[in-house]
Amino acid sequence: MEKIFKKFIADKRRIIKISLFLFLDIFFIILSVCLAFFLRFEGNIPAQHFLNLEGMIFLSLFFSIPIFYFLRLYSFSWAYVSADELISLVQAAFLSFLFLTTSIFILGDQPLFSGFPRSTIFISYFLIILFSGAIRFSKRIYLQIFQKGDGKEKERTLIVGSGDAGEQILRSILSFKFGPYLPVGFVDDNPDKKGVLIHGLKVLGKIDNIPLIVKEKDVECLIIALPSAGRDAIRTAAEKGREAGLKKIKILPSINEIMSGSVKVGIGALREIQMEDLLGREAVVLDQKAIEAFIENKKILITGGAGSIGSEFCRQTARFKPSLLLILDQDETAVFNISEELKEKFNNLKIVSMIADIQDKTKMSQIFKEFNPSIVFHAAAYKHVPLMEEHPDEAVKNNILGTKTIAELALENHVDKFVFISTDKAVNPKSVMGASKRIGEMICQTLSKKNSTKFISVRFGNVLDSQGSVIPIFKEQIKNGGPVKVTHPEMMRYFMTTSEACLLVMQAAMMGQGGEVFVLDMGKPVKIKDLAKELIRLSGLEPDKDIAIVYTQPRPGEKIFEEILTAKEGTLATENKKIFIAKLSGVDEEKLKSGLEKLSVLAHNGDKVNIVKTLKELIPTYDK
Repeated sequence: MEKIFKKFIADKRRIIKISLFLFLDIFFIILSVCLAFFLRFEGNIPAQHFLNLEGMIFLSLFFSIPIFYFLRLYSFSWAYVSADELISLVQAAFLSFLFLTTSIFILGDQPLFSGFPRSTIFISYFLIILFSGAIRFSKRIYLQIFQKGDGKEKERTLIVGSGDAGEQILRSILSFKFGPYLPVGFVDDNPDKKGVLIHGLKVLGKIDNIPLIVKEKDVECLIIALPSAGRDAIRTAAEKGREAGLKKIKILPSINEIMSGSVKVGIGALREIQMEDLLGREAVVLDQKAIEAFIENKKILITGGAGSIGSEFCRQTARFKPSLLLILDQDETAVFNISEELKEKFNNLKIVSMIADIQDKTKMSQIFKEFNPSIVFHAAAYKHVPLMEEHPDEAVKNNILGTKTIAELALENHVDKFVFISTDKAVNPKSVMGASKRIGEMICQTLSKKNSTKFISVRFGNVLDSQGSVIPIFKEQIKNGGPVKVTHPEMMRYFMTTSEACLLVMQAAMMGQGGEVFVLDMGKPVKIKDLAKELIRLSGLEPDKDIAIVYTQPRPGEKIFEEILTAKEGTLATENKKIFIAKLSGVDEEKLKSGLEKLSVLAHNGDKVNIVKTLKELIPTYDK
């Protein structure tokens, strides 16, 4: 009911705004034509031209109002009107002028247009652009001139980046009377922009000049508006802001978030700087239209759909308009939460939520037969390395036998594509979890030869802020006053944001022809101790001063460094520079089949020792 009421109010306001601008346009078009005749005849319009005046008013309204409507001159934000609307207005006026001139030429013998003074056409359309433009820009001009406030309770703010995003942030700030920011200028590393004025504010220098500018201009807040820049520039800006002693550093989300529609550029999108903003990764450029064509109007099944990675798959998939989204997981509360979130955001999306275990072949078979999914994203897995070292039988049951069940059902039910979410831990595995994932890849490699279903595996590293990852653990330790526990000073990991990983997986899946193991470009590996230090700084504290960092020992199954490929594997490039194909050796199908049968017996008997032994037989590079 509340949604309906809000929609009713919004629709009513929109109708009132359109009606207001329609009335004003009609009034100013009539006024423009009258003034044009008045100016042409220096205030004394001859009686024989009154008919011309009436005819021109009629034709001007007849052509201008529909053209204004179709060029969306009644669908804009009054406070945020921009040059785009001005360009549309000029185009609309030109088209009206063209149609009007043609009509007068054709109807020249009619009394209304006989002896028509041609110069009035030019004068009137100049005046229409002037008046119609003025009413559209009036609110923005008013806000910028009269509602800036005295700035006494506003934070003096420096904006990093004077491109489109920086300009929109400034425009948003100037339009918001009660906002907390008082902009004082920009910094930008583009030398051509030095000294340039943007809405009256100057580009004061480069990013490296931030400490000096902060001191000179008494800056209290930094806004980083570099959504498409490399993380090096963002990290430098944040470091310079900290060096200048700034406690408030805000950032505009990445270009992927903006393109996805999840956020809009403006002060409402600003947030605290986070770990993913400082990872040293370049912005990922994705073919959004190709991904949409891959997903749109298809039935999508996501196993493990309530986990940190699976739930993000659900969010990203929902954006691309599938005909049906099937969310499958064992965690009923998490399934409920993600389902409700998606229903709220995508009210036209058909969602089916299922509580089920991927090891339950009977139920899984029923689900495949009932819903007949076109694409399966298999994200269900046990992923905690130390726990799987203690319970290798459960790793086998879920990560190997569960994957085998889902993959074989996909084959039987003629699923178009089956996408297996793998990990860098599958490379030269040192853990049971990594070994179980490598066998999942091998299962997909063998099944891809069976019929039309295309089996694709995608490897990537750690996902920021996923459940049980190091970042939430460090945050909790910082919250509790430390110490932050790092397993080894040289331990390194690859990191990605969840949304980035999911979108890249989708693009890889779209490109896959079956049997490939795709490898995502994870950027540069990050030392865990550096990650810990950065998180402490993001909390407004100093590492080893306010919060201690202590070193423990690597836990069972953990490596100091995770590889993306084995020494024997190379890669093939794809059309996306962030996605590669691993060149893997073939799989001995008979050996894999007998190994899987053996693992099934051992897992159900709880024979942990022989499980590890069998995994080593199947994966020669498994080094426990």
